[in-house]
Amino acid sequence: MVARAPFDLVGRTALVTGANTGIGQGIALALAEAGATVVAAGRSSMAETVAMITNAGGHCLPLAVDLQQSGIAAEAVARASEAAGPLDILVNNAGIIRRADALDFSESDWDEVMNVNLKASFFLSQAFAKAALAAGRTGRIVNIASLLSFQGGIRVASYTASKSGLAGLTRLLACEWAQHGINVNAIAPGYVESNNTQALRADADRNAAILARIPAGRWGKPSDIGGAAVFLASDAAAYVHGAIIPVDGGWLAR
Repeated sequence: MVARAPFDLVGRTALVTGANTGIGQGIALALAEAGATVVAAGRSSMAETVAMITNAGGHCLPLAVDLQQSGIAAEAVARASEAAGPLDILVNNAGIIRRADALDFSESDWDEVMNVNLKASFFLSQAFAKAALAAGRTGRIVNIASLLSFQGGIRVASYTASKSGLAGLTRLLACEWAQHGINVNAIAPGYVESNNTQALRADADRNAAILARIPAGRWGKPSDIGGAAVFLASDAAAYVHGAIIPVDGGWLAR
C-alpha cells in the first residue's frame, strides 16, 4: 500500500476568493498544482486564473460573486458546491484597502473594507463549516491575514482593524471547530507584489524603506504564499489549529 503524500490535494475541492490576481491567483494555482479542483471566486473576471490553471494541467471553475453584498456568503458556498462538488478547502483571500489619515477616514471606506475583509470571511467560514458538519466531513479554512494583524501600520485604519480581527477570528473558530475536524489557520503575507501594494511600490522612498527592512531583500511573490496555503490545506497540517503563519521574508523577525 502506497501512503498518500502529505501535500497531495488530489480529489479535494477548494474555494478561493479574490482569485483573479495577486495573492489569490498564486494560491489558486498552487492548490491546483497540488491536485485540487479550484473554484475561483470574485467580482472580477477569472479568465486569466482559469487559463493559467488549465495550461498547467489543473481544473478551475470561475464563480462570479460580489462579497460586498449582504447575505451572499451562504449562496457563494452553495453555488461553488453545486458546480464542483462538496468543498474541502476554503481560502478567505478577498480583500480591499482604503488609505487616508485616521482624522479624515470616512465611514463608507470603513464599512466597505470591514464588509469584505472580515464580515464576508466569517460568514463564508460559517457556511463552509455548516455544510461540512452536516455531511460529516472534515475541512480546511485558510484565512489571509496580514503583517498588520501584528502591527499598526499608517493611513489604513479599516484594513488594520479588519486584519487584526481576522487573526482573532481565526483563533476563535479553531477553538470551536478543531474538535469537528475543521482546521482553521491563517497566513500573514508580508509585502507582496499585488494590486494592494502597487501604490507603495510606486513610491520610491517607501519602496526603498520597505526593502531595507526585509531580510530576504525582495518583495514577496504570490507563489510564495501559495506554498504555505498548500501546507495548511493538506494532511501535513492535520494538527495545526489556530496558527497565524507569517510569510514575510523575515520582516517580523527584524
